[in-house]
Amino acid sequence: MEYQQRLTARLLATRGFTDRLLEDFTQPGDWVYQMNENGNHALWFVGHMGVTDNFMISLIDAEKTSIPSGYAELFGIGSQPTGDLQSYPGVDMIRGFMQQRRETLLAILTDLGDDQLTHPTPEGSPEFIPDYASVFETAIWHEGLHCGQITMLRRNLGFDPVI
Repeated sequence: MEYQQRLTARLLATRGFTDRLLEDFTQPGDWVYQMNENGNHALWFVGHMGVTDNFMISLIDAEKTSIPSGYAELFGIGSQPTGDLQSYPGVDMIRGFMQQRRETLLAILTDLGDDQLTHPTPEGSPEFIPDYASVFETAIWHEGLHCGQITMLRRNLGFDPVI
């Protein structure tokens, strides 16, 4: 299997697991439940995944970036989630943003051959993202890291384990 295909499979599997984790978040209060006042909640996670994918897109094809006004402040690095659901756009809007950004990231990957994955990222990129392949690898492990937080939220809300 080519490396591009492996990355695509991992991105799809990771997002599939994320979607399964989020299936039980059906009540408005579930989306903004925090284990403590500084903790991330599911709605922040969803927005954060979209903002992160948008950043990853910017490292390869900046013309394909798209982020609604205020999303960087609500969901970007250093943002602080709030338990006030009214402070956020609608759940469906944020979920749609997350999905659309992943679709764009996957489309970019589809257009890259294995030889292009070694292309360096632009000047000023994070040190741990030196080339195009690492953009996709980072998207995978970053989402997995935050899925652990969602797993803990699920447990505290009394949801059954996904696995």
